[in-house]
Amino acid sequence: MFTGLIEGMGRVANVERLGPAARLRIAALFELGVPELGESIAVSGVCLTALECASNSFAVDVSPETMRRTTFEGLTPGTTVNLERSLRLGQRLGGHIVTGHIDTTARVLSRAEEGGAIVFRFEVGPEAAGLLVPKGSVALDGISLTVNEVENPKSSVGGGFSVSIIPHTAQVTTIGERRAGDRLNVEFDIVGKYVARLVGAYTGRAGINQGIDQAFLAEHGFLGGK
Repeated sequence: MFTGLIEGMGRVANVERLGPAARLRIAALFELGVPELGESIAVSGVCLTALECASNSFAVDVSPETMRRTTFEGLTPGTTVNLERSLRLGQRLGGHIVTGHIDTTARVLSRAEEGGAIVFRFEVGPEAAGLLVPKGSVALDGISLTVNEVENPKSSVGGGFSVSIIPHTAQVTTIGERRAGDRLNVEFDIVGKYVARLVGAYTGRAGINQGIDQAFLAEHGFLGGK
């Protein structure tokens, strides 16, 4: 489990393609130390297992499923990534609960300066329907962020959302480098995903697009009286 508070950035030192899979070597650009063999490290939001550990570097194996679902297909030596080690029991839970299991990717539509902050607008597919809410949480490349606004939240073809990036976050993570057209890894809030799944069992849908109103609750026995 992670929090979405990035410890520092790393750089892809090597990419070894293994058919549809890959092995990456990551060099930390901060004092990471020697990771423990087998520990979980989030690399730009993707929970991966540390292998071949050395001082401030480690290797990871990336499965075909992860390659398909994330931005890792486009990784090359020299690419910078966000790094976060897993949360230890007893540590402060800043950010929000992040699992490191990527749901999809989002494309940057625009980047604009506003009062010292950077406002990004993203385009995302229909899988986001009902899982993004204004002022809710989302993890982008592993960074815990607050959603500003949601566009077309119930669209069957996809919609958009925006976030604001403060100068500190832009400086210490890779998001400060992002421009229109770039893609980022997206993990929706785990609580929202479970709520959507539970609601889907009642609505007969995988998401919450249909909605639940008073009539629905009454029909299914949630409302009543003597």
